[in-house]
Amino acid sequence: MSLPQVPDRFAFEQAPIAMLQVDPRADRLLAANAEACRLLGAGFERLASRPFSHCLGPSLPMWVAFSDETLQRSPAWSDDLLLFDVQRAPRRVEVYGQALDEHCLMFGVIELDKAEQRRARAELWRRHRRGHVGWERVEQVFERIERQNQLILGAAGEGIYGLDAEGRTTFVNPAAERILGWSSEDMVGHDAHQMFHHTHADGSHFPVQQCPIHASFSDGQVHRVDNEVFWHKNGEAIPVEYTSTPIFETGRLVGAVVLFRDIRERKRAEQQLRDALAEVESLRQRLELENQYLQEEITAEINHREIVGESPAVAHLVRQIALVAPTDANVLITGESGTGKELIARAIHAGSGRSDRPLIRVNCAAIPRDLFESEFFGHVKGAFTGAVSDRPGRFELADGGTLFLDEVGEIPLELQSKLLRVLQDQQFERVGDDRTREVNVRVIAATNRELGEMIAAGQFREDLYFRLNVFPITSVPLRERIGDVPLLANHFLRRACQKFNKPGMRIPPTQMEALKRYPWPGNIRELENVIERQVIVAQRRDLAFEELLSTAGADALALPSSTAPLGRVGAAEVREPQTEQEMARHLRANAIAALRACGGKVSGPGGAAELLGLPPTTLRSRLKAWRIEPRDYQAEPPGYRTSPRGHRI
Repeated sequence: MSLPQVPDRFAFEQAPIAMLQVDPRADRLLAANAEACRLLGAGFERLASRPFSHCLGPSLPMWVAFSDETLQRSPAWSDDLLLFDVQRAPRRVEVYGQALDEHCLMFGVIELDKAEQRRARAELWRRHRRGHVGWERVEQVFERIERQNQLILGAAGEGIYGLDAEGRTTFVNPAAERILGWSSEDMVGHDAHQMFHHTHADGSHFPVQQCPIHASFSDGQVHRVDNEVFWHKNGEAIPVEYTSTPIFETGRLVGAVVLFRDIRERKRAEQQLRDALAEVESLRQRLELENQYLQEEITAEINHREIVGESPAVAHLVRQIALVAPTDANVLITGESGTGKELIARAIHAGSGRSDRPLIRVNCAAIPRDLFESEFFGHVKGAFTGAVSDRPGRFELADGGTLFLDEVGEIPLELQSKLLRVLQDQQFERVGDDRTREVNVRVIAATNRELGEMIAAGQFREDLYFRLNVFPITSVPLRERIGDVPLLANHFLRRACQKFNKPGMRIPPTQMEALKRYPWPGNIRELENVIERQVIVAQRRDLAFEELLSTAGADALALPSSTAPLGRVGAAEVREPQTEQEMARHLRANAIAALRACGGKVSGPGGAAELLGLPPTTLRSRLKAWRIEPRDYQAEPPGYRTSPRGHRI
């Protein structure tokens, strides 16, 4: 390409700084000398084949402003521009601009980092010349150091190299060659900082003005650094610690000697130690939590191997447990509250190959909605406010064992998909963590809710239901296995006598018959509570249940006495056996009577649940099924009257 605007093409080509000739309107590079091609990393033909703006990158707006300034007020100057080479590496540059005409601008470009290095070298050499230390004298100093310490340099396991005041390598020992991968011929006479110390460990640029090694032959101080990297010839970052010691000749600084150690093995050992300590801490937390669960089981005095009863329903249940326990199949236990669903889950776990690992119970109804994910999967420190340390979740604690999800119908819909993934893949992530963890967990779920109705209402995922319901087990209510009442009653009596230190108490046959006639809306839990209560209040050896059962709404189940005629107790008449429909109507009327007596209060002290001896969740589910609103039975303010159906109007 002809350069009519440049009178001396040879001078343009051989200029020691980068020279660029640009047509700003056509966005074309018209000419570039050898130094400019070196700066941009390509030959002129390649550079000219694309728009010049490709070399400007994000600094294009600043170049546009600078070009306009050059056209308006030539010459112009700036030191805050960037040029990008063909590899997209940025270069900070100082630019002089001269307008040759409106279609041609001449830019003289100096790379700032190299200019600063040259200025630093010039200042150092001015000091050397003032002290009469010339080139030859400096070289002789380092030759003498190398010659006098040849044996030490060769035998040392640490890398050692010398630098003159310009930062050029003067000698290198064998250990430095081995650690860095560069030979002595590669390094001697070249800028050591640019060769293997130019970048921080994260890849960011390391300006030579900030280098402690160069500071040694500027300030005359020894600099020790223990957390930097040198770059191997193959591009690998090598963690090092080093000491840079200044060298003086006739009172003047002439360079430095650097001793460095490869600390990769130490770094690996430190990381392994940190990982081991983190693993120990995680294991400690896990063991503490497992111990907490085991202590809770001991405190509760639960004998999970013992299922009391001889009825056909219990025999069928025992056969089901024997079938499914040795497998790893997920089990869904359904049934009313108080029927012993947790007892069934513990029996399955005890009969499985996982019995030597813990059974971790999760009461899904007791977990706040926003803590479900953390409780199930754990969290890492800082994952949310209050997460002051890493914490394993219930799945992690149950690894190798069994996870019992009680009240599984209470799990929020948005979490059910994550639970499904764990059941399918046995993988999860802690909250705030991106590490996927694997577990081996068997899941047993229990609920007193109708999951089929929840699926129809969009409150429970159908695919999760099928994943849980691999082997369904129904825990039958006590009223359907009434023949087991004597066995259960005597079992609970023995435990209560031991628990409250009141030995020798018994249930007379007439009282046992009364217990068999009662419908037990609270199931086995209610029976246990009734017997414990009577053991506490009893003043004699024989237990009596007349007053207790009548208070619970069992007036239809009054007991025969030795003085009353058969079929009557006081004025109450013993009724004939009831059908299921009659029993259901009686239970409904009994619940309404309790609500009226308690002013519509369901739970808490003085509530209907306490009056009936039922868990509040059981009573609420029954009221919902019967479409009874507790607030309709609240204490009525003056001026209100009630409808025949009990509603305020």
